[in-house]
Amino acid sequence: MGIRIVATGGTFDKHYNELTGVLGFSDSHLPDVIKRTRMTVPVALEVLPLLDSLDMQDADRERVLAACAAASEPAIVIVHGTDTMPETARVLGAANLGKTIVFTGAMIPYEIANSDALFNLGVAVGVAQTLPAGVYVAMNGQVFSWNNVQKNKAAGVFQPL
Repeated sequence: MGIRIVATGGTFDKHYNELTGVLGFSDSHLPDVIKRTRMTVPVALEVLPLLDSLDMQDADRERVLAACAAASEPAIVIVHGTDTMPETARVLGAANLGKTIVFTGAMIPYEIANSDALFNLGVAVGVAQTLPAGVYVAMNGQVFSWNNVQKNKAAGVFQPL
């Protein structure tokens, strides 16, 4: 069984500009991340326009939904910004695509020391291969259903509603 990883941006994929001190987007880190993880499951990577999730609009969520609907793989991991991850998960959950779709992201960019990006991606890829069809969020070593998850911005973690 192969897995599709859909990159949408978020903190996971942000780059640090040493000259300006600004975090922004360039190319996705995911090709390097996939190599670094040494995954043996076949992976198809699809990179959508990289956005901060606070900038995501309904049309962007529809693009994520369309990418998942068109995917031939039964298991999909979506790398997404954490601020509006639950909102996009609700769009996909309501669509009931009959696939296992797992959202994940990072609180600290992949290229910054002590990032949670690799851990979160590893959990998401693992559970995407074992959970039944549905939409989930995998963050902080926990897995939540799309309709029972929220980001606790004060604590910087995901938790049930």
